[in-house]
Amino acid sequence: MKIGFLTSGGDCQALNAAMRGTAKYLYEKERNKVEFYGFLDGYKGLIRGNYKKMKIDDFEDILNLGGSVIGNSRTPFKLINEPDEEGRDKVKSMIDTYKKTGLDCLVVAGGNGSHKTANLLFEKGLNVVTLPKTIDNDLEGIDVSFGFQSAIDVATDYIDKLQSTAKSHGRVFVVEVMGHKTGWLTLHAGIASNSDIILIPEIPYDINAVVKDIEEKEKRGKKYIIIAAAEGIISKEESLLTKKELKKKRKEGGNLIAAERLARELEPYVDKEIRTASIGHIQRGGNPCAYDRVLATRLGVMAGELIENKKYGYMATFVDNKISSVPLSDVAGKTKMVNIDNQLVLQAKKLGICLGE
Repeated sequence: MKIGFLTSGGDCQALNAAMRGTAKYLYEKERNKVEFYGFLDGYKGLIRGNYKKMKIDDFEDILNLGGSVIGNSRTPFKLINEPDEEGRDKVKSMIDTYKKTGLDCLVVAGGNGSHKTANLLFEKGLNVVTLPKTIDNDLEGIDVSFGFQSAIDVATDYIDKLQSTAKSHGRVFVVEVMGHKTGWLTLHAGIASNSDIILIPEIPYDINAVVKDIEEKEKRGKKYIIIAAAEGIISKEESLLTKKELKKKRKEGGNLIAAERLARELEPYVDKEIRTASIGHIQRGGNPCAYDRVLATRLGVMAGELIENKKYGYMATFVDNKISSVPLSDVAGKTKMVNIDNQLVLQAKKLGICLGE
């Protein structure tokens, strides 16, 4: 049995733990009858035929290791039918590499775009199973993706550390959290860090509502304000623009990051020093937390079971606190958004947290 691994898209914590779970499960079942191949740097490795043969020992000490031991890269699905930089047909090259290597199954660890490509390869006749990774937790068909809790911990710790300096100087801090399309990470980290205001892409914010909330909290004696803002936030006015109009507006404004844009909007109305901070890629970095190590391992075992049972075209998943599987066709190309009636959103409001409405 020959099993290929690749880690596609942005990196996140517990990628190694997930691959380890699959490899150790299959090794315990098959011992000397299974071989592992790691395709280097995501789908690019599959396209170019760049891989390394991996021994079971290569998976032994990676449970707590961040990043990916075989590397990541982004191969946008919208460009999947266009030649790569060296003129190769991407899809044909991936299929050829799969067949040339003699794989029995390809295990893809990735997010939304990666799952679209994985589903395409399955539809083209390849045996594929997938592992759901994303710090954004925006994959459909799963309650919690691995990498999400680790990113929450990092973002929460970062905002925690800003609390003391914000309080000492009586400042307003606008902290940008990752999340271009969805606000799951910002919502969780914002609540966990006692942020006063949480702004997410799914809820266009009214700057007047944000200003009013700051003023009301000041009247109640709050000396400082923490605003957790997702990188993809958009104002109510901007939500009425077309993508082309919004792109033009942002360009004319200097293409500032979300935190800087929001700070500029607030400056004329807020009689406090406003500072910005962007947590950035450290949200993806570092070792996975214990929760993610366990979750990724369990999902890895499920991927191994899918391979053992020749149940291809499925994603290992975690729903209602149980590990199971879901067809790739049910999840590929779908994004799990934060609904305005989500229980966590409603509970945040009950805590007095402003969501910009």
